[in-house]
Amino acid sequence: MLTNDPSSIPLTSQNRDRPTQLDPTFGRDSTNPKSPSKWDWHELLDSLLQLGIALLLLCASIVVQLIFSVVLLVPYALHRGITPSSPDFGLKFVEFATTDKTAILLQVWSLLPSHILTVVLVWLVITRFGRRPFLDSLGLRWSSGFEIWVSLGLGILMFGVASVTAWLIGADKPTQLEQIVNSSLAARYAVAFLAVFTAPFVEELVYRGVLYSALQRIVGVTGAVAIVLGLFTLIHVPQYWPNVGIVVAVGLLSVALTLVRAYSGRLLPCVIIHLVFNGIQSVLLIAEAYVPQLRSTSEQGLSILFWLVFHPFSVSQIL
Repeated sequence: MLTNDPSSIPLTSQNRDRPTQLDPTFGRDSTNPKSPSKWDWHELLDSLLQLGIALLLLCASIVVQLIFSVVLLVPYALHRGITPSSPDFGLKFVEFATTDKTAILLQVWSLLPSHILTVVLVWLVITRFGRRPFLDSLGLRWSSGFEIWVSLGLGILMFGVASVTAWLIGADKPTQLEQIVNSSLAARYAVAFLAVFTAPFVEELVYRGVLYSALQRIVGVTGAVAIVLGLFTLIHVPQYWPNVGIVVAVGLLSVALTLVRAYSGRLLPCVIIHLVFNGIQSVLLIAEAYVPQLRSTSEQGLSILFWLVFHPFSVSQIL
C-alpha cells in the first residue's frame, strides 16, 4: 500500500506550480506504469479496487440521472391522467414525455440534482469521507505551464475545430437536442444553464478525474487516454449514428480534453476548456431564440452541446 499522504505536504511557492502529486486513491500521475514483475500484490489489489470504484461511480452517475428523471416526471404524468391502468400506458407515457413541454422541461431540470449528487459521490470517494484534500487530489489548481489564458484559448479553438469538422463531414441529421430546445424558451434557457454551470465540472470529475486517474495508475497515460475514448465511443456512437459529423467532432473534443489532462497532470484546465466550449454554444443557443438568422450558424454545435449536457443519457433513452 502507498503511504504518502498528499494532505500532509504544505503548498509552498516552490511546489505550488508543480503538477500536483495526486491522492494515492486516484492515481499517481505517472507516465510509466509498473510492469507486472514490479507490482507489489497489495498495491496491485489497491489499484484494481480503485478502478472498480471509478467504474461504479460512472454507473452511479447514470443511475442517478435515471432516478431523478423518473421522480420528477412520473408525478406530473399522473397529474395529467396518464396512469399505469391506462390502455397502452407505455406508449402514451413515452409520447407524453417527448411531446409535452412541461414534461420535457422537467427532464432537463432533473439533471441539476443528479449533477449535484454525482459531485457529492465523487467527493466522498476522492477524500475518503473528508480525510484527504479534494482539490489537490484531482489537480484542481493551476500550474505555471498551463495558465488560464491557455485553457481559454484552447476552449475557443476546440469549438471552432469541432464545428468545422461537423460541418465538413455532415451534421444535418435531426437530433434530440433540437426537439428539446425548440419545445419551449424555458427549456432552451435550462439547457444553456446546465451546459455552463454544472455539466463541465461534473463530466470532467467523472471521466478525466476519477476514471482517468484510476486507469492511468494501472495502464499509464496512453492506455488511459485510449480506454476513456473507447468508453465514450461505446456509449455514444450508437446514440448518434448515422450522424457521423457529430460523432467525430465530439470524439475530437474528448481526445483533446484527455490529452490536456495527461500533459498538464491537472483537471482544472480540462474544466475551463469544457466550460468555454459550452459557453460559446450556449450564447448562440440563447441568441438563436431572438435572432433566427443565427440558426444556420449553431446547427452543428447543437448535437455537440447535447452530448456535453445530457451525457451519458439522452432524454428519450432514459424513457
